[in-house]
Amino acid sequence: MENKFPILETDRLVLREITPEDAENIFTYLSDKEVMKYYGLAPFQSVDEALDEIAWYQSIRENNTGIRWGITLKGKGEVIGSCGFLNIVSQHFRSDIGFELSKDYWGQGIAQESIEAVIKYGFEQLNLQRIQALIEPPNEASQKLVERQGFIKEGLLRNYEFTSGKFDNLYMYSLLKEDFEN
Repeated sequence: MENKFPILETDRLVLREITPEDAENIFTYLSDKEVMKYYGLAPFQSVDEALDEIAWYQSIRENNTGIRWGITLKGKGEVIGSCGFLNIVSQHFRSDIGFELSKDYWGQGIAQESIEAVIKYGFEQLNLQRIQALIEPPNEASQKLVERQGFIKEGLLRNYEFTSGKFDNLYMYSLLKEDFEN
């Protein structure tokens, strides 16, 4: 990956690097139980947990296994969500995509706009062939979101993750480069 963090701009948004200065904003939405319902972690209890999350974002980028952008509204610096790639497998040209957004901004098309920019970056700049999304079956909003981007539901991964003291089933969705270009 390039050394300088890539900034992505859309009509309404600037997707930028998340820094420790964003910890309060990250904590605000990652401490919300509705935002965290399908995140795989308990709602955050402290700003220190947000700082740990930011450190993880930085480590996946340094290790070339992911990149996470902070979602901000143009003209405002506050991070209202994040979106990006994790578990990049370079030799197979694939990655998982993940995203979350502050509840205050749900239903405004912001997640859709963010994901579109990130997908474009993944196919054009990271040379990915496949982007996949793992989504819990009850998370219908995220399923609809990726389906609007052209992702195909491939199947159910039973007891795929153990999070928050229980096993979770996850749907596997994928978008291939040729699907995106057509």
